[in-house]
Amino acid sequence: MQSINTATLSEMIKSKRGKRGLREVAKEIGVSLSTLSRVENGNLPDIDSYMKICTWLEVSTDFFAGNSEPASKKQIVVANLRADKTLPKETAEALIKMINLAYGNID
Repeated sequence: MQSINTATLSEMIKSKRGKRGLREVAKEIGVSLSTLSRVENGNLPDIDSYMKICTWLEVSTDFFAGNSEPASKKQIVVANLRADKTLPKETAEALIKMINLAYGNID
Protein backbone atom coordinates (compact mmCIF):
# COMPACT_ATOMS: atom_id res chain seq x y z
CA MET A 1 0.00 0.00 0.00
CA GLN A 2 1.35 3.40 -0.96
CA SER A 3 1.25 6.32 1.41
CA ILE A 4 0.70 9.98 0.63
CA ASN A 5 3.51 12.39 1.45
CA THR A 6 1.38 14.81 3.45
CA ALA A 7 4.33 17.11 4.26
CA THR A 8 4.95 17.85 0.59
CA LEU A 9 1.23 18.13 -0.11
CA SER A 10 0.89 20.65 2.70
CA GLU A 11 3.94 22.63 1.56
CA MET A 12 2.67 22.88 -2.00
CA ILE A 13 -0.82 23.98 -0.93
CA LYS A 14 0.63 26.69 1.32
CA SER A 15 2.98 27.82 -1.45
CA LYS A 16 0.23 28.12 -4.05
CA ARG A 17 -2.27 29.65 -1.60
CA GLY A 18 0.22 32.36 -0.65
CA LYS A 19 -1.42 35.10 1.39
CA ARG A 20 -4.95 34.28 0.29
CA GLY A 21 -7.31 33.11 3.01
CA LEU A 22 -8.19 29.49 3.63
CA ARG A 23 -11.90 30.13 3.05
CA GLU A 24 -11.30 31.64 -0.42
CA VAL A 25 -8.96 28.85 -1.50
CA ALA A 26 -11.14 26.07 -0.07
CA LYS A 27 -14.06 27.42 -2.11
CA GLU A 28 -11.87 27.62 -5.22
CA ILE A 29 -10.74 24.00 -4.77
CA GLY A 30 -14.21 22.75 -3.84
CA VAL A 31 -13.39 21.43 -0.37
CA SER A 32 -14.48 22.58 3.07
CA LEU A 33 -12.49 25.11 5.05
CA SER A 34 -11.89 22.54 7.80
CA THR A 35 -10.62 19.96 5.28
CA LEU A 36 -8.15 22.42 3.75
CA SER A 37 -6.96 23.47 7.20
CA ARG A 38 -6.41 19.84 8.25
CA VAL A 39 -4.50 19.04 5.04
CA GLU A 40 -2.31 22.13 5.45
CA ASN A 41 -1.53 20.86 8.94
CA GLY A 42 -0.28 17.56 7.55
CA ASN A 43 -3.37 15.37 7.82
CA LEU A 44 -4.48 12.99 5.11
CA PRO A 45 -7.53 14.12 3.11
CA ASP A 46 -10.32 11.84 1.94
CA ILE A 47 -9.94 10.57 -1.64
CA ASP A 48 -12.42 13.04 -3.16
CA SER A 49 -10.72 16.02 -1.51
CA TYR A 50 -7.30 14.66 -2.46
CA MET A 51 -8.30 14.46 -6.11
CA LYS A 52 -9.69 18.02 -6.06
CA ILE A 53 -6.53 19.34 -4.40
CA CYS A 54 -4.29 17.58 -6.94
CA THR A 55 -6.38 19.05 -9.76
CA TRP A 56 -6.04 22.51 -8.20
CA LEU A 57 -2.27 22.01 -7.82
CA GLU A 58 -2.15 20.68 -11.40
CA VAL A 59 -0.21 17.57 -10.43
CA SER A 60 -1.09 13.93 -10.93
CA THR A 61 -2.56 12.06 -7.99
CA ASP A 62 0.56 9.89 -7.84
CA PHE A 63 2.85 12.93 -7.39
CA PHE A 64 2.62 12.59 -3.59
CA ALA A 65 2.29 8.80 -3.46
CA GLY A 66 4.83 6.08 -2.80
CA ASN A 67 7.65 8.35 -1.75
CA SER A 68 8.74 8.34 1.87
CA GLU A 69 11.10 11.24 1.22
CA PRO A 70 9.72 14.74 0.70
CA ALA A 71 9.72 15.99 -2.86
CA SER A 72 12.90 17.81 -3.78
CA LYS A 73 12.92 21.59 -3.97
CA LYS A 74 13.30 21.20 -7.74
CA GLN A 75 10.14 19.06 -7.96
CA ILE A 76 8.20 21.55 -5.88
CA VAL A 77 9.40 24.52 -7.95
CA VAL A 78 8.52 22.73 -11.19
CA ALA A 79 5.07 21.75 -9.90
CA ASN A 80 4.42 25.32 -8.73
CA LEU A 81 5.51 26.78 -12.07
CA ARG A 82 3.12 24.45 -13.86
CA ALA A 83 0.31 25.39 -11.44
CA ASP A 84 0.88 29.17 -11.68
CA LYS A 85 -2.07 30.64 -13.57
CA THR A 86 -0.33 34.02 -13.98
CA LEU A 87 2.46 32.62 -16.17
CA PRO A 88 1.89 31.75 -19.80
CA LYS A 89 2.47 27.99 -20.26
CA GLU A 90 5.34 28.69 -22.68
CA THR A 91 7.11 30.84 -20.08
CA ALA A 92 6.62 28.24 -17.35
CA GLU A 93 7.99 25.48 -19.60
CA ALA A 94 10.99 27.65 -20.57
CA LEU A 95 11.74 28.26 -16.87
CA ILE A 96 11.38 24.54 -16.15
CA LYS A 97 13.84 23.77 -18.94
CA MET A 98 16.32 26.24 -17.41
CA ILE A 99 15.85 24.66 -13.96
CA ASN A 100 16.48 21.19 -15.40
CA LEU A 101 19.63 22.48 -17.13
CA ALA A 102 20.81 24.14 -13.92
CA TYR A 103 20.41 20.83 -12.09
CA GLY A 104 22.17 18.99 -14.92
CA ASN A 105 19.05 16.97 -15.62
CA ILE A 106 18.11 17.51 -19.25
CA ASP A 107 14.67 16.01 -19.91
